[in-house]
Amino acid sequence: MAGLQDIKRRIRSVRNTQKITRAMKMVAAAKLRRAQDSLANVRPYVTHIRGLAERLAARAEEPHPFLEQRSKESPVTLVVITADRGLCGGFNAILVNETLRLLREQFASRTVKLSVVGRRGSETLRRRGAELEAAYSQVDEDSPQRLGRDIANRFMEAYRAEETGEVYCLYNEFRSAINQPLRLERLLPMEWESDRDDPSVDFIYEPSAEDMLNQLLVSYLRVEMNRILREAAASEYGSRMTAMDAATNNAGEVIDRLTLQYNRARQDTITREVIEVVSGAEAL
Repeated sequence: MAGLQDIKRRIRSVRNTQKITRAMKMVAAAKLRRAQDSLANVRPYVTHIRGLAERLAARAEEPHPFLEQRSKESPVTLVVITADRGLCGGFNAILVNETLRLLREQFASRTVKLSVVGRRGSETLRRRGAELEAAYSQVDEDSPQRLGRDIANRFMEAYRAEETGEVYCLYNEFRSAINQPLRLERLLPMEWESDRDDPSVDFIYEPSAEDMLNQLLVSYLRVEMNRILREAAASEYGSRMTAMDAATNNAGEVIDRLTLQYNRARQDTITREVIEVVSGAEAL
């Protein structure tokens, strides 16, 4: 009978866990929907402002500092976007492992100034021996806009002061709830793919073309950082929804196995009791 009670206790425990994972899946799905809508709004804006900057850069008389290549021996700024919480599959672990690989291989010969968004990533990287220049936490849904501006301002100031030669960002690009590939994007110096317009056609600029180009590039970096944070947030919610869905299904399978085990144990107990009664009756 003690064995039956233990099995029943385990079934109740797994069923309670299943309720929690199902609720977390529903919450992640709702947040994912909002994150997708927000991302769908910001992506066209980033593309448009980048196109404006490209066309204006093609007409600029002097190259902007953000477009100039620096020495390959200069320090590198690496911004890594992780999550504040766990229970999202391998989302954080993959980012941490890729960050350590970049520090060990691609940037091994250079000084790296590492900035991490997300408590999980910063805590894990510190435990594994990485030195962090800055750590950020996303505490609310307005964080992408605020954090994007703060982080962009920080690495732009370092780049202007020639304290860093390149700025990279490592994050998950959101494509679907089950597909969020890692992407290492270089933010500074910028590289344009091609000239958008015929440079023979020019315009009158007010203020000057250089001032407008500077404002456009600063705005572009801020909104691009905002987009990256929203890409990472959507990827986190998608990963968490997928992980909680798998956990809910696994809990259901465990409950089925335990229920079968309980029924067999109960049947064995009843059979044994019947045999004892029959044997006692025959002895009399």
